[in-house]
Amino acid sequence: MRILAIDTATESCSAALLIDGRVHTRERLLERGHAEHILPMIDELLGEGAVALGELSAVAFGRGPGAFTGVRLAASVTQGLAYGAGIPVVPVSDLRALAERVLQDDPVLDRVLVCTDARMREVYWAWFERGPDGHAGGIGEEQVGRPAAVVFPQECGQATAQVPRFAAAGSAFAAYPQLRITVASQAALVLDSLRPHAREVAILAATEVAAGRVLPPEQALPRYLRDDVTQTPQAQSLN
Repeated sequence: MRILAIDTATESCSAALLIDGRVHTRERLLERGHAEHILPMIDELLGEGAVALGELSAVAFGRGPGAFTGVRLAASVTQGLAYGAGIPVVPVSDLRALAERVLQDDPVLDRVLVCTDARMREVYWAWFERGPDGHAGGIGEEQVGRPAAVVFPQECGQATAQVPRFAAAGSAFAAYPQLRITVASQAALVLDSLRPHAREVAILAATEVAAGRVLPPEQALPRYLRDDVTQTPQAQSLN
C-alpha cells in the first residue's frame, strides 16, 4: 500500500508518504505561506520513495476542522493530484489525526479529548478512544462552540483498570486557560502544543483504503464545522 498524505490545517505544514507500513515525512511550522511549501515537500517525498503519483493507492488529506484557507488548500491540492493521477482520495479528520498521534505515542492511554482553537472565542472539540484495531475512533460528533460547552463523560474522572484516565491534546488548552484548568483536574496529561500531522493522516487513511472506503477526486472536500456548507460524501468501494 502506498499513500501520500498532506495536512495544512494549522501552523504545521506537513506531508507524508506511507509505503508498506513505513512512513517518510516532511514538516515546517509556518504562520503563512503553506501553498509555497507543500508541493515541494510532496516532490521530495515521491523522489525519496521512488514512487510516481499514478502508483499510489490514494491521496489523503487533513479535511479539517482548522484554518479556513489551510483546510481549503489541502483539499484543492489533493483534488488536483488525484485527478491528474486517476487515483482516489481519503479525507481524514484533523481532530482524529491529533488523537491518533497521542494514542500512538502512549499505548497505555485509551481515550483522548481533542480541543483546538477555532478563534472567535470558540473551540473545535471531540472525544476519541482506541478501537479494536488500535487506532483512534470517534465518540460522538465533532463540534464547535464555547470552551465552557465542552462535555466530559462522567466516567472520565474515575481512573480504574477498566476506565483509564484520558489525555487532552490541542491548541485550545493553551489559548483558553480556564479550559486547561478544568481539564487538568481530570486528565492524565494535557498536551497543548501538539498539532495534527500528515503522518497520522496517512496511518488512518491506510485503514480506510484497506476497508475499501475511498472517494473520487471531486469529493475531496474540506470540513469546517462552523457554518458547515459541505456535505459529507459516501465512500465508494474498491471492489
